[in-house]
Amino acid sequence: MTITSYLQQLYETDENLWLEETIELLKQRQFNQLDLENLIEELISLGKRDLAKVKGLLRQIIIHILLLQYWQAEYERNYRHWIGEIKTFRYDLNNHLTTNLMNKLQDDLENIYQSAVDFVQIKTNLSIFPEKCPYALAQLLDDNYLP
Repeated sequence: MTITSYLQQLYETDENLWLEETIELLKQRQFNQLDLENLIEELISLGKRDLAKVKGLLRQIIIHILLLQYWQAEYERNYRHWIGEIKTFRYDLNNHLTTNLMNKLQDDLENIYQSAVDFVQIKTNLSIFPEKCPYALAQLLDDNYLP
């Protein structure tokens, strides 16, 4: 059995051990022994997970900004919580952002905004939100920005 076929079998039974073995082969520059098919699949999956994570964090920032800005009936009782959530999600998002991910967020900002509005409309029973995203990505990422 070749190392490559061993790795392919290992991928099916113990993904963590497969990852450790793959990392070791990469460190040793033994590229010809890599399980390239599964390595490529994992790298694609990693990119998708990272993008989904930053989109989710941005959506949470927008949700809480919308709640803060528009849900007046709950403002006094919840505004500190909403501001705390905004700060926490911003911190997490800024720790995960790369230039590439930021560009992807910019490209998908309207879709992320719409999904946030959908959630907030259900939660608040309000329908007063702007049709287009009124916030620039830089504002949404800025620790000092609140509407």
